[in-house]
Amino acid sequence: MTAMEIPEPIKEELCKLGGIEGLIAQLPDREQIVAESRAYHVVSDPVRLTILYLLARQPLCVCVIKSVIGVADSKLSYHLNNLSKAGLIRGTRQGNWIIYEITEDGLRFVEKPRAQKTHDTMMIRNGPGCLDTLCTKDNCTEKPKKERVQKKRS
Repeated sequence: MTAMEIPEPIKEELCKLGGIEGLIAQLPDREQIVAESRAYHVVSDPVRLTILYLLARQPLCVCVIKSVIGVADSKLSYHLNNLSKAGLIRGTRQGNWIIYEITEDGLRFVEKPRAQKTHDTMMIRNGPGCLDTLCTKDNCTEKPKKERVQKKRS
């Protein structure tokens, strides 16, 4: 097996971590990665994400969730079941009702500060170089790669 050629800045930082083995040791375990992957898949559906936002405000019964979401009982049951299996919500029986509430894991999908969401959107829209400050198209420090390539060809 031949040695892999690594750019010097990457190599230096990798050495600080203990090499490839040190980097691997810092990764979450396989079970955690699988659980997080499932959770991201579950919240990729707009109906389920809307349910999370509702439950982040307060615990709710099915009848309130249904009136806001506007889907059939079977469809709502399907979405609630998916969220529950992923550990993002939990239902507690109270008399004739099941009251759903968001879990700590569910909260991390909906509590990201609005300023961070805006920054993430601006970074995607404007390209790299926007990690430290809230950038706009006018003050972005680095143009997207497409623009740089086009300038080189001119």
